[in-house]
Amino acid sequence: MAGPDYAELLQTHAAVLFFLGDRVYKLKKPVDLGFLDFRTRADRFRVCNREVQLNRRLAPDVYLGVADILGPDQEPCDHLVVMRRMPAARRLSALVRQAEPISAELRVLARTLAVFHAAAPRGPAVSVEGSRSALLDRWDATFGQLRRFHGGVLDAAAAEEVERRTHQFLAGRDALFAERMAQNRIVDGHGDLIADDIFLLDDGPRVLDCLEFDDRLRHLDVIDDIAFLAMDLEHLGASDLAERFLADYLEFSGDPAPATLLHHYSAYRAFVRAKVGCLRHEQGDPAAAADVAAYTGLTLRHLRAGAVRLILVGGPPATGKSTLAGQLADRLGATVVSSDRVRKELAGVDPGAGSAGTYGTGIYTGKWTERTYAEMLWRARQLLERGESVVLDATWTRAEHRRCAQRLADCTHSELAQLRCAADPATISARLARRTSAELSDADARIAAAMTRAADDWPQAQVIGTDSAGSLEAAVAAVTAAPEPARTE
Repeated sequence: MAGPDYAELLQTHAAVLFFLGDRVYKLKKPVDLGFLDFRTRADRFRVCNREVQLNRRLAPDVYLGVADILGPDQEPCDHLVVMRRMPAARRLSALVRQAEPISAELRVLARTLAVFHAAAPRGPAVSVEGSRSALLDRWDATFGQLRRFHGGVLDAAAAEEVERRTHQFLAGRDALFAERMAQNRIVDGHGDLIADDIFLLDDGPRVLDCLEFDDRLRHLDVIDDIAFLAMDLEHLGASDLAERFLADYLEFSGDPAPATLLHHYSAYRAFVRAKVGCLRHEQGDPAAAADVAAYTGLTLRHLRAGAVRLILVGGPPATGKSTLAGQLADRLGATVVSSDRVRKELAGVDPGAGSAGTYGTGIYTGKWTERTYAEMLWRARQLLERGESVVLDATWTRAEHRRCAQRLADCTHSELAQLRCAADPATISARLARRTSAELSDADARIAAAMTRAADDWPQAQVIGTDSAGSLEAAVAAVTAAPEPARTE
């Protein structure tokens, strides 16, 4: 077995690495790959120094400097990045594959990256790369580069769904990306956080090999930066570690990013890796086909999970809609907007107070009901545009109110799911009898009967029986199977 100081040579698309004793020497290849150009010695010298400068931000004791290679005349003919050699056994990807218990070390890594991002450079030139249009341009460039692989190594239907879902998400999220920029969440980050380049040492993590050849590729949303590593952990089969790592990072950073944005950036990073797999396959690596399929599947999983949804949960009083709405929101990471609460807030009434009028009177007149639904939809719009899925808890007895919700889903490019709760009469009677004055709803048996008689038909809704086991799972299945809105160019 080779010792810790054995010699090794590795090649990447842009460099040759020499492992000698406790040192690593990286030689840039004199290549032009389109996205980088190292053909002149001056360019290689510049990028070597840039690599050392940038990577010392996260690994100051690893990047030792730049050494000259001297020619026969003792003049520099090329340059090497000189690094301290890291122990291969502590490489994050190796630890994950060996199922080592590293939750504590990953938590330290999450805190390290949160601190790094907090201190990272910001500014207008950086922020613009985190705009919606900049992200759309990067996605569209990838789609264009991959079209020639459709029907070959890249499944055409899957690729088309990726493109359709990507455009759907981005089309309705101007407010989300503008808010991220306004909050200074776009930084000069790392840009290439993968498990192969991270080492978990006893005295803390060392994060290597940031993108040094194009500053714009490091100018990115902190969630984009962190999602790359989470996606890589997931690809290595450690979804639980990925979720915990993300949760730890959000805790340390205090970032309020919606779950949909985490999913979207994870999908973006996975599809970039699928592109790399396509290129490797084209260059003669048949094993890359498995990577293309795996990364494309990962992309779709995140795009589907990260869809922005408007969910109507309705039905007569005491059919369990508020309970189901809350459970559904917890499961999907959505926000609940309740008509009972909104109605009383508009009237300046304590939401926990008793009736402020009976059905058709007081705050339950038609005029108050119109105000309530309009306010609910307005609040939902603010959330949907910022990437938050919304559950609207109301009776939804009027077809016109449901049509307004459909128009809202269309204009925010959100998926609409419509659920109507139902229960047998005995269950409804028992629930109404158990109600207390502290509950939001003021409906009693008489009001429930009147509302049921006045309700318009709701053929678009999926009926969910709330008096039987499995109602939540049935609701989740109905929501996730909801059709996508038509794409608007």
